[in-house]
Amino acid sequence: MKILVVYDCLFPHTIGGAERWYRNLAERLAGEGHDVTYLTLRQWERGEPHDVAGVRVRTAGPRLALYAGGRRRIAPPLVFGAGVLAHLLRHGRAYDVVHTASFPYFSLLAAGLLRRPSRYRLVVDWHELWTREYWREYLGPVGGRIGWHVQLRGLRLRQQAFCFARMTAARLRAEGVRGSVVVLPGEYEGSLATPQPRPARPEVVFAGRHIPEKRVPALVDAFAVAHRRAPELRLAIYGDGPERDEVLARIAAHGLGDVARAPGFVSAEAVDDALAHALCLVLPSRREGYGLVVVEAAARGVPSIVVADPDNAAVELVDEGENGFVAASAGAEDLAAAILRVRDAGPALRHRTAAWFARNAERLSLRSSLDTVVAAYGERSR
Repeated sequence: MKILVVYDCLFPHTIGGAERWYRNLAERLAGEGHDVTYLTLRQWERGEPHDVAGVRVRTAGPRLALYAGGRRRIAPPLVFGAGVLAHLLRHGRAYDVVHTASFPYFSLLAAGLLRRPSRYRLVVDWHELWTREYWREYLGPVGGRIGWHVQLRGLRLRQQAFCFARMTAARLRAEGVRGSVVVLPGEYEGSLATPQPRPARPEVVFAGRHIPEKRVPALVDAFAVAHRRAPELRLAIYGDGPERDEVLARIAAHGLGDVARAPGFVSAEAVDDALAHALCLVLPSRREGYGLVVVEAAARGVPSIVVADPDNAAVELVDEGENGFVAASAGAEDLAAAILRVRDAGPALRHRTAAWFARNAERLSLRSSLDTVVAAYGERSR
């Protein structure tokens, strides 16, 4: 089959869960013998290598800054959508399947517009489905209304819809997506062997972008409360982003300079070592489409703390008391209480976390999700 994969980022030029998913998808499809093209924005300097094994990489727009102040800029999605439209006007009839991310929407609308005349099947990954309220908060009353209706237009296209969370699937069905919905089981691409937990350091770890949705400053406030009750605790916050200055300011304001560190971006090996020895991973996000880092922590026998929130699909990956805890809120007292519950649970919780991973590893693997997608392509070809 001839397949077009559409996403405006390409790993490793841009790093994230979706970027890894699309690169792995393209490589897997090519490895299965399909003719695969990957259409993206250029994220590399001219002349810099950007090969993907067995896959043609084509650009639908120039190199552009995707974010401003931690939020997606509007210009790159418009440019990319126009580039996808132009590519499909020229080459659409050459493809059997166009597999695209829903976000950033204009590329999805372009693919949907030309689906019938080009006669390809449209496959859409919905990593998230934003509520009307979140659109309003993100873009304001006018921009939020426009964003909501653009998203609805994407839902109304005839498609095979994939998503990674039951929450997202329920929202897709409730909003009337035009097509079948399949929940893909996982995105984890590491070893599926049963982990042997390493001894825990008394260190709480966060790893990710410092953006408002992640609520990293709230973790500092919570840690300050937990540290007063358990002075042996330490805090390590990895990553960078627009809220990093606020994170550093709160560490200073709470007088935590000797017990909390935020080194920014470090090597993958350094993060891996910190996570393997962490007391727990804390992911205080209000919004997650999946929460891969929770699975990555469990693969090391390390429990996680996530926060109950209507937009947080990561809670689907935590079984209370088995591989971590769900804090009632990101408030300092609630989050601190969850951290102290992990400390009090001791090594037994690490062994339960390792057992939880062993039970769920195959289901949550990237391979399992790719098998599901490839099988769907096969059904189309019969």
